[in-house]
Amino acid sequence: MRVMVLVKATTESEAGAMPSTELLTAMGKYNEALVNAGIMLAGEGLHPSSKGKRVAFDGPGRIVMDGPFTETKELIAGFWIWQVKDMEEAVAWVKRCPNPMPGPSEIEIRPVFEAADFGEALTPEVAEQEDRLRETLAKR
Repeated sequence: MRVMVLVKATTESEAGAMPSTELLTAMGKYNEALVNAGIMLAGEGLHPSSKGKRVAFDGPGRIVMDGPFTETKELIAGFWIWQVKDMEEAVAWVKRCPNPMPGPSEIEIRPVFEAADFGEALTPEVAEQEDRLRETLAKR
């Protein structure tokens, strides 16, 4: 199963505080272990929401909002995408993670939808399109 592992933002990360050399080194070792175990598919840190935008949808209407966004506990400071056998394996790997922030922090794990999760709504035509898109992405 694929999971997205979300590093939740803190007041410090939203203020633009950069990680220490010690944290970068520890995270580098952790990421190396994830890669060597065949777990990590992707992962990146994110700039604070002050550098981001949100687009609100309402029918055909679109409204663009500039950051920063106020609810820090709802924001994400970074992410990984992992391939694991089950949620228990993902939790075990997260428990090994260095604390990603200088103080208290949280990491959230969410399963990624797979084609089978969509049931009958995933027609053969839609499945074929998804396969073509994945093949195109893999070639890049």
